Amino acid sequence: MRREMTNRIRYVLEDIVPAALRDSSLFRAAASMAWGNHVTELARFRERAAFLTEEEYEALYRKHPRVHEDTDNSDACIAAIAADIVGQSAVDVGCGTGALLRRIGKARPEIETLAGVDFVIDPGMTDPGIDYFAAKVEALPFPDKAFDTVICTHVIEHIVDYRAAIAELRRVARRRLIIVVPREREYRYTFNPHVNFFPYTHSFLRAMMPVPESYHIRQIGRDIYYREDIAP
Repeated sequence: MRREMTNRIRYVLEDIVPAALRDSSLFRAAASMAWGNHVTELARFRERAAFLTEEEYEALYRKHPRVHEDTDNSDACIAAIAADIVGQSAVDVGCGTGALLRRIGKARPEIETLAGVDFVIDPGMTDPGIDYFAAKVEALPFPDKAFDTVICTHVIEHIVDYRAAIAELRRVARRRLIIVVPREREYRYTFNPHVNFFPYTHSFLRAMMPVPESYHIRQIGRDIYYREDIAP
């Protein structure tokens, strides 16, 4: 399923379906017809997120089915990211299948260094000109200011200690940081393992404090697109 389609579904669930119905056992039963008991497991995961061990956290993500075909990003977000990359090196933190990096490589062939990071890297995931690293976003295996542009899309909503993750992203960025998160509201029985929710752009700005003087934030569809320039 493409991001554009899931955004339409989210519009109905978040903006049209009443909150009392979304959190009800009736909605859980209807959702379970499509996703089985995994919907209930996701609700329990969010309830216990602050107390999960790393092993429990990783186990849920390993068995969580992929909703989108290649990338969680819409075409509009991919175009914005490719246009906003500065410098000759870029890393995608939370790269998933590497689909975004491949799109960047085609759109910006002049970029000399492309890298991807995820906490699990498929051994068979090899792409010419792209280096992949297995690591957590909260502990990136790079020196300070390692990449001109650091990209992180659809990751922060999954990280319990998101401020530690943002600090790491800023640490390894030399010139620019780009973050994309879904603009969404929390409700009990969702189809994703998100633990952070940002219903408005200003909600996300609170997560980015201290916000630098040089930043840009806007909505692209039902996603929040954030970009900041790193002070020298």
